[in-house]
Amino acid sequence: MKAKTFDSTLAYFVNQLDNLDRTLHEPLYSVTWGRDVKLRTGISFANESTSFTRAQFAAGGSSDANGMPYLSPASSTLQGLSVNGERVVSPLRLLGYELSYSSVELDRSQLIGQPIDTQKFDNLNMQYQMATDQMVYVGDTNVGATGLLNGGDVDNVDTAIYTNWIAGGDPDLILQSVNELVESVWSNTGFAVCPDKLLLPPAEYAFIATRKVSTAGSISILGYLEDNSISLRVNGRKLDIQPVKWLTDKATSGTRMAAYTNDMNRVRFPLVPIRRETPYYLGIRFNAPYIWGLGEVEFVYPETVGYRDGI
Repeated sequence: MKAKTFDSTLAYFVNQLDNLDRTLHEPLYSVTWGRDVKLRTGISFANESTSFTRAQFAAGGSSDANGMPYLSPASSTLQGLSVNGERVVSPLRLLGYELSYSSVELDRSQLIGQPIDTQKFDNLNMQYQMATDQMVYVGDTNVGATGLLNGGDVDNVDTAIYTNWIAGGDPDLILQSVNELVESVWSNTGFAVCPDKLLLPPAEYAFIATRKVSTAGSISILGYLEDNSISLRVNGRKLDIQPVKWLTDKATSGTRMAAYTNDMNRVRFPLVPIRRETPYYLGIRFNAPYIWGLGEVEFVYPETVGYRDGI
């Protein structure tokens, strides 16, 4: 009995002397989808799918070697024009969670300064952000969806002309590799659209951001790329180079870089923002359903996107 009393007293003092930090330290996570893609507007839960059309133009033949539709004084007919439209459809999938806790759980959590309703809502927001981040960048193989970094419509995929940047570390060859990708995408568009964004794996981004061009210089390889990219000369602004964690994922063939134009009319993502449905009580439990909708990345002009692997 004496030992039991001693143990109980000790436990009491330890509990009273403990300085509890009431801050809730949430799991670490990072999402960047809002930075790298524009959202398609006008989508609602009433939609089951999203679609858009791609048009191809053609003109009738001409006797001129350069295809010019010249008319002679004796001409009585004109060449015709044709338009061929292709409709591209993607499903819009519903996702959701339900927040549920009892009045007792809420009272007890508030007593220690960590209300469970706030914690569960923060958890919900984290799941919403992470699911959207994954769908934007790499899609979901379980439903056959692809994303910005592994788009099935993108055919400009090749091995980088200068691989393994970190091991090699030559700034001029890294620049040459980046400009080759940018020029390739620019050429695929008939030199109509030059990419303004480049996404890199975090390790390669950290390398070029911290490694100087030379021991005598003060500019990093990252700054060197921004100042000497084709994009700067064509678009009049520096190439926007950003790191993305998904570029080291197996869904993107290891270390890949991606160049594209971050514009609503080039590539975009359909999203129905998260919404709370009507909450209800079941006995002493409070329940609140939340739903949102995710489409698939729409490559309106897939020729404006290109990938290079093995950097």
